[in-house]
Amino acid sequence: MGRSFENRKASMAKTQGAKAKLYSRYGKEIYVCAKNGGSDVDSNLALRRLIEKAKKEQVPAHVIDNALKKADGGAGEDFVLAQYEGYGPGGCMVIVDCLTDNNNRTFTDVRQCFVKNSAKIGTPGTVSHMFDHQALFAFKHDDEEAILDALMEKDVDVTDIENEDGMITILAPHTEFNKVRTALNEAFNDIDFEMDEITYLPQSACMITGEDIEIFDNFINALNDCDDVQNIYHNAEFED
Repeated sequence: MGRSFENRKASMAKTQGAKAKLYSRYGKEIYVCAKNGGSDVDSNLALRRLIEKAKKEQVPAHVIDNALKKADGGAGEDFVLAQYEGYGPGGCMVIVDCLTDNNNRTFTDVRQCFVKNSAKIGTPGTVSHMFDHQALFAFKHDDEEAILDALMEKDVDVTDIENEDGMITILAPHTEFNKVRTALNEAFNDIDFEMDEITYLPQSACMITGEDIEIFDNFINALNDCDDVQNIYHNAEFED
């Protein structure tokens, strides 16, 4: 059935910084989601999912409430998605997702992270074609066939499903995210998702060795220190 849940989780490699960075990231995402789709979680399902995820990662209530109040106020920044990609230390492939209100500032900050860490930023499409844009779900369940039946009943397009030691992992096209989540919640009201998100999964891995390991760590840390960076995806792997 392919790689295990833990391998997928590692290869997805969505890195996060300290708590302050985590709170800032969720605050910004919640603000943008509420501003674009409204702050009513009953009608804005994306916002409901985002808040649930934030709470699961122990984001304080005041961070969530402040983001919602800011969105309801109508004023504030106009954030847009900016994505950068290129080659990191050791030749690995990297995609960097940002939310920014100043593209020039964000590009300069991200580019410096590449330049100072033996990496090379590229143009759109440089490496993204080597990643699959997927909806990823992982949760504990002991009946793979029941899960598959529930998805088939709702005519959900699934890329892959596996059960390893009671951990179900589902991959689906990113456009099917809401259909998968809705079908699972309707069929199994006790599902507790350990992962439920849209991500970029690499089609191949790049082994990082020697001095490149430390350079890679510095590279990722530098990106995480950028205020506008939300998520980082790469195909780097390391020897045990």
